[in-house]
Amino acid sequence: MDKFINNQEFMRELFDDAEQAERAGEIGAAILAARSLRMTDIAVEMEGKSTAAYKRIQRFLEQADPRTALWRLFQEEAEFVIGDPTEIERPQAWKTEYVGTLKDGKTRGFWSLMLATPYRGRAIPCGMVTYSSKTIAQGLDSRNLNHFRAFDGLKDLLGGRPLVLDREFSYLELMLNLFEEQLSWVIRLNLRSKPPKFYDAEGQEVALTISSGENVTLNHVWYMGKVCLNVIGTWKKGLAEPLWVMTNLEASRGLQIYLARMKIEETYRDLKSLLGLTKLMHQRQVYMEKMVSLLLLTFTIGLLVGEELRDLLYGEPIAEDEPVEDHQRIPGTPSRKQGKKWKRYSGLFVLLKQKWSLSEPQKTAISHAALSIFRNLVQPIVRT
Repeated sequence: MDKFINNQEFMRELFDDAEQAERAGEIGAAILAARSLRMTDIAVEMEGKSTAAYKRIQRFLEQADPRTALWRLFQEEAEFVIGDPTEIERPQAWKTEYVGTLKDGKTRGFWSLMLATPYRGRAIPCGMVTYSSKTIAQGLDSRNLNHFRAFDGLKDLLGGRPLVLDREFSYLELMLNLFEEQLSWVIRLNLRSKPPKFYDAEGQEVALTISSGENVTLNHVWYMGKVCLNVIGTWKKGLAEPLWVMTNLEASRGLQIYLARMKIEETYRDLKSLLGLTKLMHQRQVYMEKMVSLLLLTFTIGLLVGEELRDLLYGEPIAEDEPVEDHQRIPGTPSRKQGKKWKRYSGLFVLLKQKWSLSEPQKTAISHAALSIFRNLVQPIVRT
């Protein structure tokens, strides 16, 4: 399956210390094999006795910080950066210091806020913070401050790129913070709970009204009377509700970027269902974050290798409107059926879940191609 992936080669591009890179590669390969983030599961897949392997993982977490290496995966060519939190349930973790209750007020767990750039229908992570109702109470901070903390680590990399955020980020404190930091952003409006109010230059309230099939643009309106921005709404026929986006970019550009937004939820789904993100058992938050960051690095390696594998197995898809019959195809190009399969599966799913067989030259070619892409992606950034 994934045995041909030389994880150490990839990790050497991320860790300055050679020994840490070797250990990260070893643990990463075991994560792909175990498809779990539980240390006992990972240790079983490592060489030697599992008790000794478990101790090697512990020493790595004490000595290395994959959270720093994660920033090196920021894609310079990315048009925008996505931020999105997900809930990680830990129903049995009654004594874990960083586990609180989730949005429903009952389920135990915490939030992971991931920053990422889009890549072929998934996303490549480049930053991460975690928080919970319990850590917020202990630290006398708030969800908002944890959001600011995540974006603060990103602002030097953003340049003119906008942050693209979903509706849970639709709140005034964040707007004011982004304005103060002079960042560009595109945020979906949250109209499900308490709808925000907008005002024109004369202080008159502006209503968000739209009909099915319409597009509506409101330029230079004041969000909650505090932040001047542009709002655009679209309601495509057949959908149950309209989509409203606010941005400090030109309105139509903001909507275009949001509609092009990679669904980061798909990446979270892969992390949870394919790599066992929810099988997390660390007692200390710092070690948990290090392990999650190592998982994200390993995910990226698996994704890049899997994408090369997907292209080899199914070829790049033929456009739906291309009038080409199978007997008219250029030899070696994919059939229309193959193109549909290419669209259906992510590279990581193909790598970890499908049955396939490759020759040694094919394995070498895929590994080298993915490593080349990885090297072009990695940035020489050191965070302290």
